[in-house]
Amino acid sequence: MTSRKFCKLIHEERITFCTGVPDSTLADLFREIEKDKRFDYVPSVREDLAIGLATGAFFANRRSLVLMQNSGLGYCLNALASLPLLYHVPMLLVIGWRGYGNHDSPEHTIFGKSTTALLKAVGIPYLVLGSKKEEEKINLLIKQMHANHMPVALLVRDGILKNETK
Repeated sequence: MTSRKFCKLIHEERITFCTGVPDSTLADLFREIEKDKRFDYVPSVREDLAIGLATGAFFANRRSLVLMQNSGLGYCLNALASLPLLYHVPMLLVIGWRGYGNHDSPEHTIFGKSTTALLKAVGIPYLVLGSKKEEEKINLLIKQMHANHMPVALLVRDGILKNETK
């Protein structure tokens, strides 16, 4: 799936507020969101701030997307537990999965190995992008997010959500 197609999909789900901390794994998606006038994008300097911004957007009747690297997930676990998990705030977390399969620099392999365990530990359902029927699975995950009023996560390995090169 391309970043362009993903933006179309989330816009159809009425997600219009985006925030996050830039990550090379999600570079094409960041560029697409920044130039797409359907989204209000507010860059964040830290992942916990992005969680706070997305929570505030929810209370202003907005649906939110938060972009981060998986090391940022580790950094913002307290913010997730203290805000959206505690107060049942739905938000879509798109997480660049650095260190997946030990194919990265050493500092990323630690979080690469523990990313899914961290999500499970705090009860955040997740989907790994790159499988068959992913649009259908993303739609179901977003429906689950709204039905349960909780954050959900999409894990994005390197090479996924890239736009075609011309």
